[in-house]
Amino acid sequence: MPEKVKAVPEGMRTVTPSMVVRDAPKALEFYKNAFGATVLGAAKGPDGKIMHAEIRVGDSAIMLADEFPEWGSLSPLSSGGGSSMSLHIYVEDADAAFQRAVDAGAKPVMPMTDMFWGDRYGQVMDPFGYRWAIATRVRNLTSEEMDKAQQEFFAKQPNP
Repeated sequence: MPEKVKAVPEGMRTVTPSMVVRDAPKALEFYKNAFGATVLGAAKGPDGKIMHAEIRVGDSAIMLADEFPEWGSLSPLSSGGGSSMSLHIYVEDADAAFQRAVDAGAKPVMPMTDMFWGDRYGQVMDPFGYRWAIATRVRNLTSEEMDKAQQEFFAKQPNP
C-alpha cells in the first residue's frame, strides 16, 4: 500500500504567503539581509527568471517568484506601487529588527511604538512594494486592559 501523503507538507503551515517581486534574486538577498531569511531553494525557468523560491523567516515559510506579466503575475511595483497586504513578523527585539530592515534598504512607514495591544510595533516598506509589520510582545493584556488602552490611545490621536 502506498504511503499516505500529508496534505500540508512538513515544515509548512496552512496559510503560506506567496509574493511576486520584481527581480527575485535581489529580493532574496534583501530578505536575507533585512529579516535574516534563509533561502531554502529557487527554481528557474528556461529564461533564467525565478519561477518559485522559498525562504524561511524564523519558523515561517514564504514563497516568492519573479514577475511574469505574460501570465498576469505582477509585483506591487508593476500593479500600482504597493500591496494591500502586509507581512507581520514577531521577533525578540523589534527595534533592532526594524533598524536592520532600514539599514538593508527598507523605508520606515510607521516608527516603532508601544502599542495598546501590548506589542512594541512598527512598519517598513521593502524595496519590492511589500509592507512589513515588525513586533515584539512586551505586555500581556486582558481584553479589558486592551480596551481601556485602546480608548486612551485614540483619545490622544489628532482628529482627521
